[in-house]
Amino acid sequence: MANNPVVNMFKVKEIRNRILFTLLILAVFRLGTVITIPGLNAAALVDYFSEIAKSNKAESAFASYMDFFAGGAFEKFSVFMLGVMPYISTQIILQLALVIFPSLKRIAQEEGGQRRVQMWTRVGTVLVCIIQALAITAYVSSINAATSGAAVTPYYSNWMAILTVTAGSMITVWMGDQITAHGIGNGISMLIFAGIVARLPSAVWELISMVRNDGLNVVYVIVAIALFLVIIGLVVYEQSGERKIPVHYAKRVVGRKMYGGQSTYIPFKINPSGVIPIIFASAFLTFPLQIATSLQKKAGWLNWLAAKLNPMGIWYNVIEVLLIIFFAYFYTQVTLNPTEIAKNIRENGGSIPGIRTDKTESYLQKVLNRLILPGSLYLAFIALIPTLIQIAFGFPASISMLMGGTSLLILVGVDIDTMAQVEALLKMHHHDGLTKKGLKSRNL
Repeated sequence: MANNPVVNMFKVKEIRNRILFTLLILAVFRLGTVITIPGLNAAALVDYFSEIAKSNKAESAFASYMDFFAGGAFEKFSVFMLGVMPYISTQIILQLALVIFPSLKRIAQEEGGQRRVQMWTRVGTVLVCIIQALAITAYVSSINAATSGAAVTPYYSNWMAILTVTAGSMITVWMGDQITAHGIGNGISMLIFAGIVARLPSAVWELISMVRNDGLNVVYVIVAIALFLVIIGLVVYEQSGERKIPVHYAKRVVGRKMYGGQSTYIPFKINPSGVIPIIFASAFLTFPLQIATSLQKKAGWLNWLAAKLNPMGIWYNVIEVLLIIFFAYFYTQVTLNPTEIAKNIRENGGSIPGIRTDKTESYLQKVLNRLILPGSLYLAFIALIPTLIQIAFGFPASISMLMGGTSLLILVGVDIDTMAQVEALLKMHHHDGLTKKGLKSRNL
């Protein structure tokens, strides 16, 4: 028991406080997902979404997709129904702007530049929230018409809904920042992780109910569960893969002391961007999908766009695959800039064996390109699995979304990153890690 890593986690005051703080924030987040927007009838909303789940496949898929990232908050029309997706969408827009416009990049690299970028991101998030909240008011109107009015919106106010949803989304962003600063793991990813985990029990119960009522073949369910377990193993195997680039540093004499002369390596993961491409691609598609679906009765072309962006349709999945590949390359270039890495190696008197110093940057870029392509295709394939399962086995969207590829990638990726952070904190306080051999990577 003395060497039990779980016991050691709670023995160390810093780790214990971080874990308890994270759990407290997640509990508040889950509480916010069940508080309905003022003026709406929560029971009537439940009945409405239950009906469309049986009759309208396109709208049901849309609701399940939105609920996937909001942790069940969308169908309840809760104060946290937008979650952190507006913030992620704004981050994507700003990151693209920094790459496209050199003047913005120079501002970001100046002293205090990152604070300015953060401020722009938050202001942009408010604007995106307001736009999405306006679309929500139109969606409420369509629900109101479909249910003969008063049952859903007895005391509803459009402006109150816009203010409530916008404030709720900004609160979730703030909670994510607090987890990152004072808790365990990346806060934004942890909130998405908590939303998926919270939805899993209801999805499993729904699956069991469908099997009992002969809605699904039990053999298909067993095959699907086995497939999910295999995918989890493949994700863990892929996440631990690394390409280690050896770097040798020449000896330097400074005064009477000699420095350098050691050899080390640069670890490049086979998927350097982790689950970020999946989250970014989904956030990038969420914004137009919600606008088109909410306002499709206002204009014909929005109706056409909503049909094309059906989460279970071919066009949506093709666009998602292309976006995953794009964001895998884009995010890796932002976080692992070969130019900066090569510059640091040269400034410290280092070199890669067999590679000329002036060719270091091009060599690193070539290695990254060869790693990112199979890694991004791997991510894209796993992201398509929910659609394939739904088509092949007839699983409902609410189950295939939560037990499919994207959810598994986020769950496993966030779990591995969090375990790595806990492992580092334990070792810093002179304790054994979470596993006897530690969290080790495989050299490719």
